[in-house]
Amino acid sequence: MLLHDESPAAVEARESAFLVKTYARTPFHPRDGRGAKLIDADGRAYWDLLGGIAVNVLGHKHPRIVKALRSAGDELLHVSNLYYHPAQGILGEKLVRASGLCRAFFCNSGTEANEAALKFARLATKKTKLVALEESFHGRTLGSLSLTGHEAYRTPFAPLVPGVSFVAPNDIAALEAAVDDDTAAIFLEPVMGEGGIIPLSDDFLIAARRIADRTGAMLVLDEIQCGLGRTGHLFAFQKSGIVPDLVTLAKPLGGGLPLGAVLTGAALEGVVKPGHHGTTFGGNPVACRLGAVVLEETEKLLPQINALGEWFASELARVKTGIVDIRGAGLMWGIELDRPAAPVARELLTHGFVVGTAREKVLRLLPPYIVPKKALASFVESLDSILAPAKEKAA
Repeated sequence: MLLHDESPAAVEARESAFLVKTYARTPFHPRDGRGAKLIDADGRAYWDLLGGIAVNVLGHKHPRIVKALRSAGDELLHVSNLYYHPAQGILGEKLVRASGLCRAFFCNSGTEANEAALKFARLATKKTKLVALEESFHGRTLGSLSLTGHEAYRTPFAPLVPGVSFVAPNDIAALEAAVDDDTAAIFLEPVMGEGGIIPLSDDFLIAARRIADRTGAMLVLDEIQCGLGRTGHLFAFQKSGIVPDLVTLAKPLGGGLPLGAVLTGAALEGVVKPGHHGTTFGGNPVACRLGAVVLEETEKLLPQINALGEWFASELARVKTGIVDIRGAGLMWGIELDRPAAPVARELLTHGFVVGTAREKVLRLLPPYIVPKKALASFVESLDSILAPAKEKAA
């Protein structure tokens, strides 16, 4: 096997021989892209409706991202968090002012953001019990995995962090019963991504805020997948009118580079002190520079995201065969099918559409915010043809 051979066959063979097999990869080889399109090793173009799992919100090779990356490449790539660099404070100010919270802590990923939020909540409350949702997903490190309400992820690594209770999404009575005076935090995704794009109702989020206030628990909102413009609001919690105690962010934040964050509210002021938490790479200068660009561009795109989302929902509703439910908002959509989703996703790839799945029967769409309407219209047309009964196709 030649080291310089980057053909699809060589890439697959090399990974099979040398990488830990944690992924069931699709035999798809994207090598280039621009805007909302990806181009594979053979030069074929595809509409990217997954966006690197909600990461590439400005698409591929966005001019401002490219410019910022080139400029940052002439600066220090790393200085450590023992010292100052300008970019963290700039991005932190933008996030704080936009969210209405007080401070930002930067890390490398979503699971690290949730680990930090878990530690901060324990520090603030001196309690250890936790409440999360069934079918939730908060990450794969042990603390975050302990909050993840899906047995298939949890069981191989048990025992996990003790004291976690799970309740059904949008069940206010169950949440009331689960949270008590010993609860450190309630962890919620305003829209549950890996769980199948399940939005939490405004009533449920308002009840969670009320319950947290009554018991002294911290309300932590995981907006790693649903935040930063994805639902048509810069922060998904803003639709409900509540203000959480902590918000966790990642995926699109670094413009394609690893960057996570925890935003902390007034209840955390003065709680976290030097030595309580830290990171070697978190908040590096390049990722923070890109993050500022992502935030500025996303704020401009919010009206477009909302309008496109409303139109797309109406188009999906016209597909009469094979769809059980359509859930989402903005540019975050789950299409629940009457059949397994993975074969449909593979067939969509042959039609020129990159999509994801969630659980067994949900197609998951997380396209870039700059996706054109024609791409989504073509997707609906292809999905309709794929889901049509065989006799209709034959006719």
